[in-house]
Amino acid sequence: MKELFRLARKPSVVKRALKFAVVVGIVLISINHGDAILKGEVTHRRLFQMALTVMVPYVVSTLSSVQAMRERARVETVRTLDS
Repeated sequence: MKELFRLARKPSVVKRALKFAVVVGIVLISINHGDAILKGEVTHRRLFQMALTVMVPYVVSTLSSVQAMRERARVETVRTLDS
C-alpha cells in the first residue's frame, strides 16, 4: 500500500492524471450537468457532484499509471533474474 501511494505522488503520474481529469471531467460534467449549468441552477450540492465527477478520471488514471509502473518493474526484475 505504501508503494501505491509513493508511486501515485510521483509528479509524472499526478500531471498525467490531472490532464485526464480535466478533459474527461469537462465532458462528463457537460453530459451530466449541462442543462443545469445553462439554466443557472448550480447549487452547492451540484458543485460537489461536479467535483466528484472530476475525481473519477483522476483516480482511474492514477491507478492505471501506478499499475503499469508496478508491472514494468516486475517484468524488469524477472528479466534481471533470468539473465
